[in-house]
Amino acid sequence: MAEHLLSVQDLHTSFFTDAGEVQAVNGVSFNLDEGEILGIVGESGSGKSVTAYSIMRILADAGKIVGGKILYKGQDLAQFSEKEMQNFRGKCCSIIFQDPMTSLNPVFTIGSQMKEAVVLHTEKRGKEADDRVVELLELVGINEPRRRVKQYPFELSGGMRQRVMIAMALACEPDILIADEPTTALDVTIQAQILELMQELQKKLGMAVILVTHDLGVIADMCDNIVVMYGGRICERGTAHEIFYNPKHEYTKGLLRSIPNVNNMKKKLVPISGTPINMLNMPKGCAFCARCDEAMKICLTEVPEEIWINENHKAACWMNIRDAVREEGSAQ
Repeated sequence: MAEHLLSVQDLHTSFFTDAGEVQAVNGVSFNLDEGEILGIVGESGSGKSVTAYSIMRILADAGKIVGGKILYKGQDLAQFSEKEMQNFRGKCCSIIFQDPMTSLNPVFTIGSQMKEAVVLHTEKRGKEADDRVVELLELVGINEPRRRVKQYPFELSGGMRQRVMIAMALACEPDILIADEPTTALDVTIQAQILELMQELQKKLGMAVILVTHDLGVIADMCDNIVVMYGGRICERGTAHEIFYNPKHEYTKGLLRSIPNVNNMKKKLVPISGTPINMLNMPKGCAFCARCDEAMKICLTEVPEEIWINENHKAACWMNIRDAVREEGSAQ
């Protein structure tokens, strides 16, 4: 079997706080192949961003990878030295953060910040580096790039700042681009433009993309495969078609019910009941059981295993296990 570009295997990441250990990522596994667009979906606190930061090894001081492997072309990133990780970041894998205004330094020009990334990760220097910066700004569709390089972040719109962040991430043409909520701070029209730009660049450069988001609607037409996370665990995964048209976990169904339907704008949105889980006080069983209308007794005490729904779809829900057992019994 061909080696995956990236393989996350049983990843455990915790934050050690005064209040106790927060198991932010609890046994997450997935693969990413060359040219694939993978969506990681979940509400705030589900562990999706921490998973992305674990791959890049840019966790806060309190955060630590406590178990599992992160294999990039067969090499375990969790065992890399900091110097090796510095070479990995930018050249092999880049990340776009949520809010470009806080990611860009307000006291340096766009050009100087982008040039720093180019000089750090490539052999280009001087005028060659300056030309590369202009080339990158043109690549992401920024008009008058030679004028923009002299401007400061506050002089650009939110959409343009996000394009600058994408340009910086692409400076070394990495194999993997991680986009952590790249459209959060943008209005709907600019969101569509940024997502369209990312799709165009992915096709043009052939890189793999991990798109982290809380909004299933944002990635409906973009992702090849989708991973749905809740409470630091994966509750469902599959192709985009399977997740949207054949959801098998109550949390996924709740996320889908929260998306406005353009064909029926009079239909009320149905929010997911309850409040997000307290990661310091995780239930013994399914992380979503306290908010699930279909929860059974076993959901409270035992964590469900992921089972195959079909060859393109897996879910970790006791209802699927119950239905599978019933089908097996009726077939005998």
